[in-house]
Amino acid sequence: ANASLPGTFFYSPAKKKGRRKMKRTKWIAIAIIAIILLTAAGCGAKKAHPVIGVVQLAEHIALDQSFEGFQKALEDHDMLDKLEIDYQNAQGDINNLSTIADRFVSRKVGMILAIASDSAQSVANKTDEIPILGTAITSYTVAGLVESDEHPGGNVTGTSDMNPVAAQIALIKELLPEAEVIGLVYNSGEDNSVLQIKIAKEAIEDLGLEWREITVTNTNDVPQAVQSIVTKCDALYIPTDNTMSSAMAQVHGVTSESKTPTICGESAQVLQGGLVSMGINYFDLGYKTGIMALEVLKGKMPSELSIQYADKSDEVVINGFVAEEIGFSIPDKFQDAVIWPED
Repeated sequence: ANASLPGTFFYSPAKKKGRRKMKRTKWIAIAIIAIILLTAAGCGAKKAHPVIGVVQLAEHIALDQSFEGFQKALEDHDMLDKLEIDYQNAQGDINNLSTIADRFVSRKVGMILAIASDSAQSVANKTDEIPILGTAITSYTVAGLVESDEHPGGNVTGTSDMNPVAAQIALIKELLPEAEVIGLVYNSGEDNSVLQIKIAKEAIEDLGLEWREITVTNTNDVPQAVQSIVTKCDALYIPTDNTMSSAMAQVHGVTSESKTPTICGESAQVLQGGLVSMGINYFDLGYKTGIMALEVLKGKMPSELSIQYADKSDEVVINGFVAEEIGFSIPDKFQDAVIWPED
């Protein structure tokens, strides 16, 4: 009567209770092991690096060199590998600048490097807490970024690329003594360009020369604007204007045909087809900005750091290829200034 039938099992409360206890013990053990592993992983994990958000207005040599110099300063002081660099390029689009600024604020980056005035204005409009260092900005006061160069007063400071405009105009007179009318091309929407052109006009008039001007709003306007102005002048002056710098290939395409000498606000424009410049070195300017960043990383506030300027701004650079193209005879005095840019 007590014999088991094939396929039949008997229910045992004691056995079931034992199985439950074994399962509980098993899962408790797994949980303990998991906690130990997670704790060990946490102890061995690397501390997150401070984040520097970098916003660059557009791609052109001067702005690229500024960023390269900034990184070099951090590298030389053994800091580059201790930081996370979140680099963003707006590709010349103001709307992109706003999106990038929102990204940095949302991410709560520790510092922002803003390359060019529009970049700095965009991020400054989004935060008054995150330290902002600018570079490749001509005038921080004109751009409305600081109270004064000596006492910035807020969360923005940096380095200025103010070039020796009056000396550059004087260089035109020295290199082209027969020139009577100087053409001016710039983006009237860039505050720093407007400032430089104001200085240029005064310098031109002081030398007893005349000026003609034409403005652009974007790079698409540049070829037609240059074609128009070269028929009305003996030489062309282009300031450190981001729009014009991004379109130097188009400028060169026109001036090489018209044989018009182009005097540029900075040497990177000469590398891209301008004739001559007496300007600053943007790599060095970016390097100086990197040194300022190290001060901020040590705890200094931007308001404690005055606006810095380039150490040298009187180096003459002449593009030898362009001189040959337009039939310009380089004076003996400037032979050492000739460069032959690689393609």
